[in-house]
Formats: sequence, C-alpha cells, structure tokens
Amino acid sequence: MTLTHAKPHVHVRAVGLDPTRMPRHVAIIMDGNGRWAKARTWDRTRGHQQGAEVVRTITTESVKLGIDRLTLFAFSSENWIRPQHEIDFLMLLLDQFLVGELPTLMENDVRLEAIGSLHRLPANVRATLDHTLSATADNRTMVLSLALSYGGRDELTDACRAIATEVAAGRIAPHEITQETIQAHLYAPRAEDVDLVIRTAGEQRLSNFLPWQATYAEYVSVEALWPDFGVAPYHAALAEFQTRERRFGGV
Repeated sequence: MTLTHAKPHVHVRAVGLDPTRMPRHVAIIMDGNGRWAKARTWDRTRGHQQGAEVVRTITTESVKLGIDRLTLFAFSSENWIRPQHEIDFLMLLLDQFLVGELPTLMENDVRLEAIGSLHRLPANVRATLDHTLSATADNRTMVLSLALSYGGRDELTDACRAIATEVAAGRIAPHEITQETIQAHLYAPRAEDVDLVIRTAGEQRLSNFLPWQATYAEYVSVEALWPDFGVAPYHAALAEFQTRERRFGGV
C-alpha cells in the first residue's frame, strides 16, 4: 500500500460516497477464510494467507477514505481451541504480516495498535508486535487496531478487575464509577465508539466483538467471504451505512 497525497474527501466523492456521512471508526469481523479454502479443496491455511492480502487492501483503502480507526478481528480468545497446526500457522502468518507490512504502515502514516489478551501470544510474536507498535507510534493519519486473542467479555472483566483494585486501594469510591471510568480501563481507552461493524461471509453474529464500543454501531453483513472481500464490497458496505438514520435513542 502506498501513501496517497489526495485529500480524502476527493477520493470519497470519486467512489460515490458522501464525505459528510463517513464513519470515523470501522470494525470488521473477517469471516470465511476456511470456507474459501475448502471450496477450492485447499487447506484452511491457504484461506488465511489470502485473507492477509485483503487486510492490506482494506487498510490502504481506509487511509484513502479518511477513516480514523480501522479495527480488525484477527484472532479471538475462542480461536485458541482450534487445531494446534492451524494456530501455529496463524501465529507465523501474524509474525510475517507484522514484519512485512511495517514499511507500508510507515509510508501510509498508519499507527498500529493491538487489543486483547496479548500475553497469550507466543513470545516471538509478542516481540515482533511490540517492535511494530513502537515503530509506528508516532504515525497519525489512521490507526489500524488488531484484535488479537480478543474477547469482549474478557475485556470488560479485565476492566472490572482493574477498577475493583482501585476501589480496594481507596483511589476511587464505588459511587464515583461512571461510564468514563469503564472506558478508561478498556484495552484502547482513547478509541472512539465504533460507527460501523462489517461482517463478511453472510454471518449475522457479533461473536463477542467490541460489546462496549459497538453499542450504537450500525451493522452490515456482507455475503462475500473475507478472501473475496475487496474495495467494491467495502464501498457498498459504506454506502449502506450512509443510508442509515442514526438517532442514538432520539426522535
């Protein structure tokens, strides 16, 4: 992916979208890698490999569109129960992605963040992740947030534990706990709420993904399997988002 110097609103209009109705935070549940590979009688790992290529495409396009934050559900806390050979391949693929994409993240001024139970990642992957996080820390055009070993209930449980520790230490009283307090103890406390959740492969579930952040998000299910997802279906999902009337409980 290469940095585009065109103003985002120019590109947004060029692809038929309304610059005044663009989401700031897009979250994507990348589903269908295994089914894509199975349909071709290939091993599931081929689907994951192709899916990694799509991550590059969608990240690049998000930069061009002026999206502030793109959160991708890369590996869930439940995925640890998959066959060990598949987990090993996914961890290898993640490590290679972090190394291979660093130059393009820098070229596009994209800051990488990661949310989840990161301590469960293999030591070598965690070291590579930490290096990429540090190297991109000063980038400002967009945040690419990878949800790794992530579970929404885990995140809220961890937040509750951290707040309980502060209460026990006398740093905060129970009646002083607010929504802002909880937000401050999430994995990415400065991240704004999700505006749009996209899920590929025609699935209709949130699957324990960002339950706090996506409370008021619009949800769009896309039939394409993730390895077949590209710029055109991404634009179509954004166009669908722009037809929604977001009232947030109002009239």
